[in-house]
Amino acid sequence: MDKLAKAFGGEWNTTEKMERGRFFPNGGSRRGQTHVYLAAGGTTLVDEVHSDGSAGKLDGLVVIWWDKPAHLYRFFTCFNDPDRPCEQRGAAHWDGDVFVNDYEEMVGGKMTKVRDSFLNITPNSHTLVAAIDDGNSTFKVLITTTSVRR
Repeated sequence: MDKLAKAFGGEWNTTEKMERGRFFPNGGSRRGQTHVYLAAGGTTLVDEVHSDGSAGKLDGLVVIWWDKPAHLYRFFTCFNDPDRPCEQRGAAHWDGDVFVNDYEEMVGGKMTKVRDSFLNITPNSHTLVAAIDDGNSTFKVLITTTSVRR
């Protein structure tokens, strides 16, 4: 958890870019802020998310914790989606210097692999790339979020 807090803890300004495609036919963008901190005695990382733009308003909460028996990080997310506000969303791990969260979502009536990769992590910035399996076991980028320390 210390490694996560060192990488992501603090106050961030965010810029999101949505790629044109099935999910964002016109593309899109948002700007916002996040507040990331350790909670529950240092056992849990909490990320409060607020952004808005042409892709619509996004308010949310991401909770990450270490699942010791499984030897991986768990994700729990809540966003301003009235149909599905909260869900456990993935199992994450470090792949070198990249923090990767893999999960599945129902897309077009079929379970589809989705991957969030946190990369280019420095003390003052990081990038989150959200990508979806295109059906050929390769991932297509949907959203790129750049976070810069405030």
